[in-house]
Amino acid sequence: MIEIKIPGYEDLSAEYLVLDYNGTLAVDGVLINGVEPALNELAQHLTVHVVTADTFGHARDELKNVNAKLTILGPTDQAEAKRDHVFVLGKENTVSIGNGRNDRLMLEAAALGIALIQAEGASAETCQAADIVCLSILDALALLRKPKRLIATLRG
Repeated sequence: MIEIKIPGYEDLSAEYLVLDYNGTLAVDGVLINGVEPALNELAQHLTVHVVTADTFGHARDELKNVNAKLTILGPTDQAEAKRDHVFVLGKENTVSIGNGRNDRLMLEAAALGIALIQAEGASAETCQAADIVCLSILDALALLRKPKRLIATLRG
């Protein structure tokens, strides 16, 4: 668990990290350099879930050395399925990270939602649903590893 007291904002008690794959952890289906060790470090404190449509079909192979639970979704109702995944875990204890339109409900539902604008871009709806917007997955993951950055961004 990661607990962060944020003055003038809700305190965060995170048990789960739920992430999209393509556009978030990967570009064109290939895991972004540095993501594997960063996720494995966070997995010492959080249960990591990757929930994806797996557009390129590489998620299982690319994540084989990452301590994460992988869920591959069907072709319909992906936004709702991602949101429901957060609900099942407990939205009050979940941080979610994504970039696509099908991530917007997941980010909105989580205690902390982080949108990413990387090589694939980001849905404007997803950015609006997020608490924070980052320009790289490594920066987003560092917010959880270095909580003073998160506090500086969200404090009231």
